[in-house]
Amino acid sequence: MTFHATPGQPQTVAEGVVRLTAPNPGPFTFHGTNTYLVGDRSVAIIDPGPADERHLGAILDALGGRAVEAILVTHTHLDHTGLTDRLREATGAPVLAEGPHRAARALHEGEVNGLDAAGDKAFRPDRTLADGETIELCGLRFEVVATPGHTANHLSFALAGSDLLFSGDHVMAWSTTVVAPPDGSMASYMHSLERLMARPEKRYLPGHGGPVENAPPFLRALRSHRRMREAAILERLAAGDRAIGSIVASIYRSTDPRLHGAAALSVLAQLEDLVERGLVRTDGPPLLESRYERV
Repeated sequence: MTFHATPGQPQTVAEGVVRLTAPNPGPFTFHGTNTYLVGDRSVAIIDPGPADERHLGAILDALGGRAVEAILVTHTHLDHTGLTDRLREATGAPVLAEGPHRAARALHEGEVNGLDAAGDKAFRPDRTLADGETIELCGLRFEVVATPGHTANHLSFALAGSDLLFSGDHVMAWSTTVVAPPDGSMASYMHSLERLMARPEKRYLPGHGGPVENAPPFLRALRSHRRMREAAILERLAAGDRAIGSIVASIYRSTDPRLHGAAALSVLAQLEDLVERGLVRTDGPPLLESRYERV
């Protein structure tokens, strides 16, 4: 996928929508986190981005003195929310989100949350948003679409009267989404995909990378990919693999080794769902170090 973004450089990606990419590239963020400025005479900001003063300066420069009516947050990972307090202070705009950071489930006994460093536990919105709610901002209407899976509090925002949906980290063109317990849930992620497939929007503006230009077939491909991963996991269990590490080594052979930790968590998410559905059993709660077998 071709995507070019210069940190700090505003790029118009749709009528009335400007994208700013933060200077935080990496294996999980691609070229960096996208912040969107939506509106004309006044704007709504979607996802402040990481705690980086250069990115704050780029956002304020791109505003050109325009008022900010609200700051919308898709989810509470620090690469999306780290700049929230500074941006709220600089603009006076209220912060709107689903709620504070929380995991999709409680920790099992003896389990360590390997994602602790990613979650913004200090985040508190000025106003909480509910699924299906409509927000009037900058002469525009945003529909709140709950899309849990990547995190329990993940939201997407559909722009009424347009073909656009701001998809956060739920759907991205450059990579499949990390679904990692306990923060993420594969069952919730798949349900959210189905919800989006029933919607009319065809162009998605994600939290990282470039737009998804033809969403319906792309969503179907994402669903097929996850189902193929599930089938591959079941095949490895049938072949005698019992540990997540050996499953990852087999089905993620071509994946960047830096991402194998995330791949293990993704396999765990699939196994959690399979255990819940009665297709796989384990020696206790489903954990990274647990042993698994097909039922």
